[in-house]
Amino acid sequence: MYLQRTLKNTIRCTGIGLHSGRKVYMSIRPASENTGIIFHRTDLNGALVPANVANISDTRLCSTVANSQGDVVSTVEHLMAAFAGLGVDNAFVDLDGPEVPIMDGSAAPFVFLIQCAGVVEQKLPKKWIRIKKKVTVKDGEKSASFEPLDHFKISFLIDFNHPIISQQGLEMDISETTFIKDVSRARTFGFLKDMEMLRSNGLAKGGSLDNAIVIGDFRILNEGGLRYEQEFVRHKIIDAIGDLYLLGHPVQGHFKGVRSGHALNNALLNSLLAQKDAWEFVEGTQEVAEQTTEAYVAQGAFQPAFAIPA
Repeated sequence: MYLQRTLKNTIRCTGIGLHSGRKVYMSIRPASENTGIIFHRTDLNGALVPANVANISDTRLCSTVANSQGDVVSTVEHLMAAFAGLGVDNAFVDLDGPEVPIMDGSAAPFVFLIQCAGVVEQKLPKKWIRIKKKVTVKDGEKSASFEPLDHFKISFLIDFNHPIISQQGLEMDISETTFIKDVSRARTFGFLKDMEMLRSNGLAKGGSLDNAIVIGDFRILNEGGLRYEQEFVRHKIIDAIGDLYLLGHPVQGHFKGVRSGHALNNALLNSLLAQKDAWEFVEGTQEVAEQTTEAYVAQGAFQPAFAIPA
């Protein structure tokens, strides 16, 4: 039996909110079985904001969750991806502001924090959401879909009219090893020409070369360049993993994204949940869990990138 997991110890950090520009103090604490991931706004008399698809309130350039009183926590996707990648089912996240700190723009600092705190098994079995039939949402040339598969795989394709990025596609089986090694360090990115517009709309106030890849007309402005080949699409995979974990459980199935972002990922989650015959819960038996972990690394984590649909 594969069991639910939480942190062994509390871990703390401080950072800047990407969009708010505010300094944020954050603690991640253990939580009991079946708690899920709960954000705790210490600056709002202890307001609780569950990290759940039903609570998604905004998807402009990040995923934001809010409770019924309107208390919000934004830019949750990188931390949620780290929880998903390391198999953490239950945790409290204390914040003294409205946004998860951006750190270096990737999921790697959160992976480091969780590893420092330690991860422990609990008493109740882990649950997966198993995809039973294909579910697709589209928005023009953008699409996102789930398909049945006996483990968790992500395929993602991006296509930007810019010489630095152009078209990038990647497909990989996701395990703790592949998440940490092959995607966790991929940073968020943006274009220098868009910065003034974003800030005039109250976004990216905390953005800098320290927490994002900044792309000029013909070059990357960050000293040291990229961390990975195809770092841009790898970061989109981080975003997708974090967004999908707002289902409250890991997925057993194949996610495919074509130019998808937070809004379309959210639409896919809602479409899936609305189709009761498209999914089911499965508990963490030996058979199920082995199909979602290292057995698939041995088969080769990377497959040929899929093409843009006609």
